[in-house]
Amino acid sequence: MGTPTENEQAHGDRAAVPPGRHPALWDLAERYWRLTLAASPSSATLLGVHEWDDRLEDVSEEAEHDLRDRLDHLRVDVAALAPGDLSPRDRVTRALLTHQLDTTIEAIDLRLAELGSDHMDGPHAMLLMVAPQLTYPEPEHAEAALRRYEQVPGLLDQALDRFRAGLAKGRAPASAVLARSISSLDAYLEGPVERDPFLLPGLPEAWSSSDPAAEAWRARAVELVRDRIRPAFEAYRDALRDELGPAARDDAHAGWRYLPDGDQLYAALIRGHTTVDTTPRALHDLGRELTEQRLPEEYGRIGQECLGTSSFAEIRERLRTDPSLRHRDVAEVLATARSSIARATEAVQGWFGRLPEVGCEVAEIPDFLAADAPYAYYFPPAVDRSRPGTYFINTADPEGASRTEAESIAFHEAVPGHHLQIAISQELDDLPEFQRHDGSTAYVEGWALYAERLADEMGLYSGPLDRLGMLTADSWRSARLVVDTGLHALGWSRQQAIDYFTEHTPVPLEQIAPEVDRYLAIPGQALSYKVGQLEIQRVRARAEAELGDRFDLAAFHDVVLGSGAVTLPVLEELVQGWIDSQ
Repeated sequence: MGTPTENEQAHGDRAAVPPGRHPALWDLAERYWRLTLAASPSSATLLGVHEWDDRLEDVSEEAEHDLRDRLDHLRVDVAALAPGDLSPRDRVTRALLTHQLDTTIEAIDLRLAELGSDHMDGPHAMLLMVAPQLTYPEPEHAEAALRRYEQVPGLLDQALDRFRAGLAKGRAPASAVLARSISSLDAYLEGPVERDPFLLPGLPEAWSSSDPAAEAWRARAVELVRDRIRPAFEAYRDALRDELGPAARDDAHAGWRYLPDGDQLYAALIRGHTTVDTTPRALHDLGRELTEQRLPEEYGRIGQECLGTSSFAEIRERLRTDPSLRHRDVAEVLATARSSIARATEAVQGWFGRLPEVGCEVAEIPDFLAADAPYAYYFPPAVDRSRPGTYFINTADPEGASRTEAESIAFHEAVPGHHLQIAISQELDDLPEFQRHDGSTAYVEGWALYAERLADEMGLYSGPLDRLGMLTADSWRSARLVVDTGLHALGWSRQQAIDYFTEHTPVPLEQIAPEVDRYLAIPGQALSYKVGQLEIQRVRARAEAELGDRFDLAAFHDVVLGSGAVTLPVLEELVQGWIDSQ
């Protein structure tokens, strides 16, 4: 493990500078991206970049300080480039690079790694979620993976050292979040060794199942899983339970408001995730207006059509309790997801000028993660085309999942949502690599939430019940503004957050506690969805008003999707520049 030296970073292919791009800025962007991948080698492999297949993340304080120094040098060099000397496209790159550098450096300065014992982004969750998705297309890549596996105990030990350092400063985890980490680790350790996620990566196509090289690889991998990896996970689980558990914050003090520096931490995460200057109170009040006033009116109109009532309370209870509105079995869950994506993929022609070349598959969330995982998530394609985009869906409890939300979630995670946006971004070969793969949470999640409503414009929903599911998803994201800020800024208890969701959204009751615990695990991230969606809707409305009959929705979408995952201020500038050019 470890960050490469400057000499190591100098090796490897560098993308040629496209005509019209500023060479110095392009070089800085490439240096930043190589530093980022070297610090996150698992993410590099996930993308299909195999230079660091033999390494794991180094989460030690020393590695973070080294990375910070390198990033700070880059930040100084980026700041030295005068915006007036850059083209409009280069100014976008400079602004995004500055944002990414500032956000990463601030996260290091705030020592966020000390709070990383959660079940969403913790190193144990990263390892277990990512390991089976990695592809090693050449024999040398697969051999490198075995050297990576040898380092798993070291990574988990480093993580525990960071958690202990945080605990010494009063940075205890929330007990509900810690319990979910321990639960997922229990499920992993109880699973059969022969189906361990570290044994499920994509191996070289040249290896048949009976190939001696494949058999030797699997034998060594099984040995590492049995003798090193699982014992390390067991020791890690025990340390979470026995060392962090007694100090964990109870449900009445679950939010970051109750950490010694919680207000500072939360303010930084709001800036990082939303990319705009706002306050917890402003977001909280916006969420209440959307959840308690605007959305119930929409429920009334659609509910009258398909359920015979305009009462939000009655609609909420029907959506939660009517067994006919639940999935029957796993096959139906998967069939609905696949048919929704297929229908959307056929319909996007004419709504976008640019479309992605790579497709999107549907897969089930692994059993050992399912109990503590969200309903769905998305993994992007590998840039070497060794893996398509993948929409993961939770099939652990099909009878407990609402059928009415299934289509809106598919449109959010796949097409025209995450997959369409991220795959297009990856294929923008006139952008620096970081701009194609890295960027603003508010943009990425805002686009996916915008896509749920766009799917309605496109006529993709099968009927009014599925459109109610779209409103349920919108309620979910609007209530997040209330609950996330309530927990982390206003001092809400975990039960207050659960009660708010119960009263003001039709989210199935069994999904509410896991959702609240997600916000406790990764504060601020849940704010990005609605903030981003509303900004995309706002700049679209401005363009429609200013251009009138000259407004072209496909061209607008190409502008929004044509520069990668930009910050919201940059998005506004891009759209205004397009309006002016018309």
